Amino acid sequence: MALVHDTRTAEFGIANLFAGIADAIARRKVYRQTLRELNALSTRELDDLGIHRSMVTRVAYEAAYGK
Repeated sequence: MALVHDTRTAEFGIANLFAGIADAIARRKVYRQTLRELNALSTRELDDLGIHRSMVTRVAYEAAYGK
C-alpha cells in the first residue's frame, strides 16, 4: 500500500511542478510586457500616471508578482 501512496504523491508532485513552472512563465511574461510598455512612455506620460522613471521596474514587478 505504501508503494501506491508514494506513486500517487509523486504524480501529484510532478503536476504541481509543471503548474508552478507555467505560473512562473506567465508571471514573467506579464512583468516583461508591463516593463516594455512603461519604458515606451515618455517622462511626461509617466508623470501623468504618477510614476517616476526610477519606479518603472518596481511597478512592473508589482503588476506581475504582487507586493
